[in-house]
Amino acid sequence: MCGRFSQTQSAEVIAQAFQIAEVPPLTPRYNIAPTQSVGTILQTPEQQQRQFRMLRWGLIPSWAKDAKIGARLINARTETVAEKPAFRSAFKRRRCLVIADGFYEWQKHEGKKQKQPFYFRLKDEQPFAFAGLWEHWQDADGSEVESCTILTTEPNNLTRPIHNRMPVIIEPKDYPLWLDSEVKKSELLQPLLHPYPPEEMIVYPVSKVVNKASNDSAECVERI
Repeated sequence: MCGRFSQTQSAEVIAQAFQIAEVPPLTPRYNIAPTQSVGTILQTPEQQQRQFRMLRWGLIPSWAKDAKIGARLINARTETVAEKPAFRSAFKRRRCLVIADGFYEWQKHEGKKQKQPFYFRLKDEQPFAFAGLWEHWQDADGSEVESCTILTTEPNNLTRPIHNRMPVIIEPKDYPLWLDSEVKKSELLQPLLHPYPPEEMIVYPVSKVVNKASNDSAECVERI
């Protein structure tokens, strides 16, 4: 699964990387956790140009009776996303890019209680995008929440020794197809959902300070 990630790039860098006209000022975030707001890019049928939008991490299906279900739906498996009731509608119509510049996974060591966190990022240190889905939910009292989930797939050779899943990173050339709400066929979308090339990534161990979601400083991403 993907349970923590970072996004420390400026609004100007994000706007240039994802070809967005307007991105609000952004605060560097080193330890983004489920149920928090995350920066995303989406494209609606009503407005075909890319939009930056903050969404709550943890997808709340439109039919859900309680928003709490979102805490359990922070990830969607690529193998079943097209069929699962919680995700299939969003997979067809509401896909997004979740902006990041690194993510964490934890490795279990035999005989030790605590897992060792590792930080993954691209070698060029540039921002990238997880494959995401988004949803609009309205409570009985009229309040509304826009939320998202991150897709995961089989690990690449860099991730495999540490974890058995990894988040899907969409390649820039595939952004237009992934964001196009007119494209609904799974056979056109599934080829985009592959493990990212390991030779373009690096990984290193980081401090267990990242284990606590309230810790959100540059110390989280520092190599130990």
